Order: sequence, then structure tokens, then C-alpha cells
Amino acid sequence: MHFSSEQRLDDAVVEREFTLGEIPGILWTPAALSPDSAPAPLILIGHPPLGLGRMYPRLAGRARHYVAEYGFAAATIELPGCGVRPRWAAAEQARADLRRAMAVESGGAVGGEIIDALILPLVDRAVPEWQAVLDELLALPGIGGPVGYEGGVISIGVRLAVVEPRIVAAGLFAGSLVPAAVFEEARRATIPLHVLLQWDDEGNDRQAALDLFDAFGSREKTLHANLGGHTGVPQFELDTGARFFARHLTGEPR
Repeated sequence: MHFSSEQRLDDAVVEREFTLGEIPGILWTPAALSPDSAPAPLILIGHPPLGLGRMYPRLAGRARHYVAEYGFAAATIELPGCGVRPRWAAAEQARADLRRAMAVESGGAVGGEIIDALILPLVDRAVPEWQAVLDELLALPGIGGPVGYEGGVISIGVRLAVVEPRIVAAGLFAGSLVPAAVFEEARRATIPLHVLLQWDDEGNDRQAALDLFDAFGSREKTLHANLGGHTGVPQFELDTGARFFARHLTGEPR
């Protein structure tokens, strides 16, 4: 892992950009973190495939809250085929097929084969990358487990919740483009889950999101549904999610 820049965002947070092979990412840590301090729990922050640069303001806002208010470390990475990473022909074709399927003239129906072609290869590539980055992050001085995952493409979060034992809790953002195979994976999830659903999300199928929540096999799973569209998540939910992670990553209720 190579760190290419470092800046102090305020008195409490240090932001460092890094690369691991061809994977760019950002790490946020408490400014007071040192090899002698207690290891900071880590939260992996996912995002939609819109590019890390475009998503930076929202990601940095969430990360700074976790770091400054709760003492966590937080990290995110660029998804395969997105942002500054090389384009991926199959993914570009799948996105074009999705746009056509959602066009008014086609009635807006999206077939399972289109969803599979768009999402499953992304999950298959992104999850091993997250795991490789996690290996490197947990080897850094001052950062330790347990680990949480939040946000991003919900299918990636489901896969990580099932296959990555170092992740002990996940906060997921409900979305409807979920392959049938991911529903089956969700039944094998056992870690605590905190799921956000925007009730009037113009781009997501509410019933599909509810069906996925029902499919999760976790004994502890909580659904927070709020009125409003995709970008209308209330600010208080950020603190609700942080308290969820505080409970499961530190054992300390906040």
C-alpha cells in the first residue's frame, strides 16, 4: 500500500490517499492516533459506481463524523471500472442495456439477466479487492479490528457480510437492482445489520428492498425507513448508524 498524500482536515481527522496496485482509496484516521494508542476500529465505506471523485463530499462527510465523533478509522476505495480506473467493456455494455430497459419506450421493465450482467461481475471483482485492502489496513499501526462495512452497492455489502469474517456488523443502503443469487446469499448472513430505506426512492423498487430485508438470515437486523427520495436520508440517520457501529465494534453504547 502506497500513500501519496496526507492532509489534516481539522484538528481531529487526518486524510490520506493511497493506492494498492491499481486500486485507489482514501483512509481517514483520528489525528491523535499513534502506535502507542489503542487500535481504532475500522469502518469500510462503500459508494455507488459513480466514481470516487464525484462521491467524495458525501464519503468524506460520513468518514469525518465516524472519526471525529467516535474515534473510528474509515476507508473507501474506487470500484472496478469506475472513476479513474480503466473502463470495463462488459460493465459499460451492461449499463447501456440497463438504460435502454429503463427508458420510457420500453416500459421501464428490467430483466433479471440485465441485473445479473450489471451487478454480479462487479461484486465478484470488488469483494476480493476490499479484502486485499482490508489486509493492508489492519496491518497499519493504530488500526485494528473489529471491522464494519456501510453503504455502497448493497449486493457488495451482502457478499462481504457473508464471506468476510473480520466484518462483524454492516450498515446497508437499500437498493432494488439485486440479483436473485444475492437474495440466496443474504439468507446466509448472520452478522448484525442496520438497513436504511428511502420510502419514496424514485430509482428503487420498495418491495424488492423489503423482500431482501426479509431474506437476511441475521438474528439482529433493523430496518429504518424514512420518507423522501434517494438523496433525502435524514441527517440524524448518520448518527444512528454510528451508534450501531459503536455498539458492535467497541461494545460501548453511545
